[in-house]
Amino acid sequence: ADHYRVEPYVVAADIYSVAPHDGRGGWTWYTGAAGWMYRAGVEGILGLRRTGGRVDLKPCLPADWPGVTLKLRLDDAEYDIQILRGGPGALSSCTLDDHVVNVSDGAMSWAIATGEHVIRWTMAAAG
Repeated sequence: ADHYRVEPYVVAADIYSVAPHDGRGGWTWYTGAAGWMYRAGVEGILGLRRTGGRVDLKPCLPADWPGVTLKLRLDDAEYDIQILRGGPGALSSCTLDDHVVNVSDGAMSWAIATGEHVIRWTMAAAG
């Protein structure tokens, strides 16, 4: 933010090269790049995708993240999701409303259901 003199939560479409504004970012609120950054986070890192009445979750968390917690609202449903990275030797375990959910190839899927729900996922240890 200090270097480009723009908000740290937006994506600049331009970096000016003419004095006195050289190095400064511009067109931060007019670019569609923010939508792509949102998709990178939600779909790329969290691995969250909705297809019709189903949700797929295949997280790809950075190695130094111990986990992530999110609230997901879809139609008349609300999901409290917590994904934790397992310690050495940990196996993957996942529950949806205290019922065991199958995790296959690092992904889980569920049908959207009305009401409040809780998902707890401990990811298998890396390696």
